[in-house]
Amino acid sequence: MDLLAIGGEVARTGITFAAEAGEGEGGGGLAINLFWIIVASLNFIVFAVLLYVAFGGTVQKMLADRRARIEQGLKDAEAARSDREKADQERQATLAEARREANDILARAQKVAQETRDADIAATKAELERMRERAQSEIEAQTQRALADLRAEVADLALAAAGKVVNETMTDTRQRRLVEEFLAEAGDQKGAKG
Repeated sequence: MDLLAIGGEVARTGITFAAEAGEGEGGGGLAINLFWIIVASLNFIVFAVLLYVAFGGTVQKMLADRRARIEQGLKDAEAARSDREKADQERQATLAEARREANDILARAQKVAQETRDADIAATKAELERMRERAQSEIEAQTQRALADLRAEVADLALAAAGKVVNETMTDTRQRRLVEEFLAEAGDQKGAKG
């Protein structure tokens, strides 16, 4: 407070001195008064020093806190950018791994499908071959039975005809032997011609 009192006293003295100086020069007008410039400058300096003393520490602390928050924000932003790049790289790696696994699964599925198809084709061919062989053997058996039936019928007819020609009754075993000899000779002659 004493500073303000001293400043006020200096200002009063200056006003008195300026008033006396202005009267001596002969009237008003625009004049630069060095005293008042010095007084105003001193008032500004005193006011600035008072503000600095009263609020300087608080303002500097606020500025330091703000600077620290800005620096921390920049560090956090850099860390977030780094984390985002890392996450992007991990995502790309995960996608590449998933694509590779999908391709592997697809290749295995195609391989299994091809193997299954080949196995089905082989089984079908084997089944067809068995069916053909079974049909062939059945045809062969049918042919043998038909030939045997035909031979028996031919033999019966030949015996009946021979019995009429010879007019005698032959024994059953003798008839069969003669027919079989005849058929064997007929088969040999047919084989020699073919």
